[in-house]
Amino acid sequence: MSELLIGGIVVFILSTFLGASLIGRVPPTLHTPLMSGSNAVSGITVVGAMLVAGAGFGWLSDVLGFLAIVFAMMNVAGGYMVTDRMLQMFKKAPTEGGK
Repeated sequence: MSELLIGGIVVFILSTFLGASLIGRVPPTLHTPLMSGSNAVSGITVVGAMLVAGAGFGWLSDVLGFLAIVFAMMNVAGGYMVTDRMLQMFKKAPTEGGK
């Protein structure tokens, strides 16, 4: 294995543990705003994954890049759905008689 690959794996593992510890300390009342705010970060992840998948480093980077694109897009779509649902809670319910 090359030093670049080992360094990438180390960064990935450290960022996974850091992310899990940070998210674990967020109170439940803040999870919805946090998820809607993470859409920008997931968008950056999608761009980075597309660069990795299309860079031609080999079949392994193609597969891992594709999986990263799939999971990041699931996170983006889920974040938008949660945000939409959260915003629907703040809309006034229609009253009878149209007033």
